Amino acid sequence: MPICRAATAADLAALWVLRTRAVRASCAAHYPAAVIETWCASAPPASFPVLVRLGGAMVAEEDGELAGFAVLDLASGEVDAAFVDPAHQGRGIALDLLQRLDVLAQECGLQRLFLSASLNAVAFYERAGFVRVRDEVYAHRSGIGIASVFMEKMLSPACDGGVLRAAVR
Repeated sequence: MPICRAATAADLAALWVLRTRAVRASCAAHYPAAVIETWCASAPPASFPVLVRLGGAMVAEEDGELAGFAVLDLASGEVDAAFVDPAHQGRGIALDLLQRLDVLAQECGLQRLFLSASLNAVAFYERAGFVRVRDEVYAHRSGIGIASVFMEKMLSPACDGGVLRAAVR
């Protein structure tokens, strides 16, 4: 199983490359090619390095290589990103990363997480405890609309943070 750690500014470029590779591989069966191309051509949002710097991003590495990452806005509870390299998908890496975000969220006093799930990821997020709230069209910063599902997850009240942290890190 990969080793997880907090993401750093030094990871940003590699995270975006992995994200683009994952979108191309995982979303192709659910979206038109033109949507995938526009989505993948977009630069990282200005908030991406900020969320990493604020400590809301976790990466999974295996044999020194990036296998996946997840990003949480620690102020709002929005899961901003969760991607696993296509070569590593199906091994529980994304679920492990999301569980680590749950802990971060609880440590920050958040009681609810939310996200806009791409159509290919809805079943995964349901397995991770998220529930569908509504279908939506996500207004991507590139100007396209991406069909998605708004989902949320209520978190259990935080228990002893030290015990919880030690269990998932």
